[in-house]
Amino acid sequence: MAQAYGGPERREFIREDFVQPLAYKVCKKDTVSKLLQGYTANVSQAGLLCNIKEKVSPEDILWLSFDRDTLAICSEIEKRSLIYQNGIIGKVVWAKQAKDMTYNVGIHFITREEKLFPSAFLHIETPLSQKQDE
Repeated sequence: MAQAYGGPERREFIREDFVQPLAYKVCKKDTVSKLLQGYTANVSQAGLLCNIKEKVSPEDILWLSFDRDTLAICSEIEKRSLIYQNGIIGKVVWAKQAKDMTYNVGIHFITREEKLFPSAFLHIETPLSQKQDE
């Protein structure tokens, strides 16, 4: 039986419960053209927990689109994070299969300073033809 973690909090930002539909793309050549659906579970300025159907691995890069207008912390997310074609770019930190055969996934938002650009990322097409002004 695993013991509960009793050390100091390691998260820099507090997470807020936030259950909303999520559209995402896995930034790999064979999957980047597929717009997939899932749900957010909670969100902070540095990342989110989501539930998705596709299996992803740590270090995978995802393009994420969700209703950021309803959260007060989202203005802070947008200041810190790399936004591309109206979506946030994130990196999978961990993924765990749930009982219903979906995956709970912890995602770290890529910051503007990190700017990770895998080759598949350059070919993302979104249903929104708007480009993010920077």
